[in-house]
Amino acid sequence: MPSCVIFNPTAKGDKARRFREHLDQYAGQCTLKLTTAAGDAHRLAVAAVREGFDCIIAAGGDGTVNEVLNGLAEAPGGLAQARLAVIPLGTVNVFARELAIPFKLQAAWGIIFRGKEKRVDLPWAEPSSGAGTPRRYFAQLAGAGLDAMAIERVRWDLKKKFGPLAYVWAGLGALRAVQTPITARGDQASETGELILIGNGSLYGGNYRLFPAADLVDGLLDVVVFPKVNWSVLARCGPALLLRGGLPRGLVKAFQTRTLELTAAAETPYELDGELAGKLPVRMGLEPRALRVVVP
Repeated sequence: MPSCVIFNPTAKGDKARRFREHLDQYAGQCTLKLTTAAGDAHRLAVAAVREGFDCIIAAGGDGTVNEVLNGLAEAPGGLAQARLAVIPLGTVNVFARELAIPFKLQAAWGIIFRGKEKRVDLPWAEPSSGAGTPRRYFAQLAGAGLDAMAIERVRWDLKKKFGPLAYVWAGLGALRAVQTPITARGDQASETGELILIGNGSLYGGNYRLFPAADLVDGLLDVVVFPKVNWSVLARCGPALLLRGGLPRGLVKAFQTRTLELTAAAETPYELDGELAGKLPVRMGLEPRALRVVVP
């Protein structure tokens, strides 16, 4: 199994350093490709497909996974040729959690070496205005409104120092801004709210099960709509998320759909897998079971 490791050496400091120190022990037969800037993992994944690798390992956080995924999708025949594997080294690692990939390096390598494969749905997003960025794929989740505004505001140094708390701090700052209503139109449902979250898997922001009905292989996007986001909503969400890992009943509206369009009257950002992706309007859909992933 010719494997290529695409490694983000800035991912979560100490863990990334330990990964590099033990790389020969765990993966001496793998080819290592290092990223140095945003976009490198995408470019390196495209090159890895062209070089004939049939397992491409994203060693980093959700942003690295997203770039590698998009490189696989961009390379001709990439999704058919190569499997995606994940070594979780980032701040949150939601997709790794969804796949039940262990955070201990030796255990994660063991899963890759065993090479069990699963085909999962591959969601995509593209501007519905006919201009802007081309189609991009995401593995786990997307969002528009407050969460994308928080990502827009988060400081890199605080993210590296405080991890997920940096997003909480940025989100509190974003909460002070005017929240623009966003309309989410699906195949058979339409809802409007100030925060829209879209799940391929069930998890968001860590081990929080915001999309309890979601399944990586059901051919559907799970949409959660917050009609309002304010301090009162935050006060209701906090204890429920911390104690039960989910949202309180009656707070949100939810539906499932194969396709989705998000629109807003004012300029509103959206994110894919925790990375800013553009401004609304955007269309979303998925390719059923198009992504080959390595799982326990």
